[in-house]
Amino acid sequence: MISRRNLKFDRKEKLATAVLFALLLPGYLLSADSALQVALDASKATPRAVEPLTERSIFRDYKFAWTNVAQAMETNSTVPLNGLLAGTANSTFNGAIQSQQRSGLSSRYSNQNHKVEVVFYSPEGDVMELHDTAEYDLEIFDGSKSIHQEHVALHYVVLMSPGADRWVIRQLQAVPHF
Repeated sequence: MISRRNLKFDRKEKLATAVLFALLLPGYLLSADSALQVALDASKATPRAVEPLTERSIFRDYKFAWTNVAQAMETNSTVPLNGLLAGTANSTFNGAIQSQQRSGLSSRYSNQNHKVEVVFYSPEGDVMELHDTAEYDLEIFDGSKSIHQEHVALHYVVLMSPGADRWVIRQLQAVPHF
């Protein structure tokens, strides 16, 4: 039998837990999101306009892919890349990770900032070209020792296409300018 006193305690305990969760969670989410920022502009896509749902999917999947690329490069594991990259993009990052594994190095991508513009969306909806102006801090490690740091600013031409349940990066090519 639950007494009135125990019921009050349970309510207070639940309230305290909820308040603590509410206070801590936004800080956790903010710190997770602050590591990678993506601004997506689909307003100039041609020859077809990007639907709002597709725009949200591209934003989500592109951000998720870069988060996982950073994790893969830091941990020297191709597992985080599964399903997010295909074609030459997949080959490029798998090759980079294998090269790091052979040399005992790893890379950390931090403070990523991507300004992405959709420039082409095929009439059939099966391919999208993005231009990404990316800035991030790159740190290279030999084991646990940092051996190189630099701020990187690159332009990428990106081809994405729909997969079974998400948009997939098929090609990611660094170019000198757009």
